[in-house]
Amino acid sequence: MSFENRVRSSFGQQGLMITLGASLESVSSGSVEIVLVPRAEVSQQHGFVHAGAVCAIADSAAGYAALTLMPAEAGVLTAELKINLMAPAIGDRIVARGRVVKAGRTLTVAQTDVFAETGGQSKLIALLTATLVTVAGRENVRD
Repeated sequence: MSFENRVRSSFGQQGLMITLGASLESVSSGSVEIVLVPRAEVSQQHGFVHAGAVCAIADSAAGYAALTLMPAEAGVLTAELKINLMAPAIGDRIVARGRVVKAGRTLTVAQTDVFAETGGQSKLIALLTATLVTVAGRENVRD
């Protein structure tokens, strides 16, 4: 199975991404893009997309970017993450673009830039850095 098919299959089994209504837009070696269309169910009290939803798609984008470079039989888990929320998440789409900064045999460092897009304009609203762990023999828990 190609890394793209593996990532898409795994993403399709993530209950949280399904609940959020997030979609996996693109997958390439070392990078992944996840999109969330804002709706009331993922908003906070001021009408912005909740920081938890922003963090969730950013974390998944980083993790799946890392998985594209891991062995076929491996799984990925986040060991550590930090997110800077720089502006409210409001727009037509919230786009998380994850990319690998440094891939290692056990640990991978990735970064996700999160943008709010409105009317063709894009604004950086969050930056996540994460350390991901390669987990042998955990390709898919639900299999």
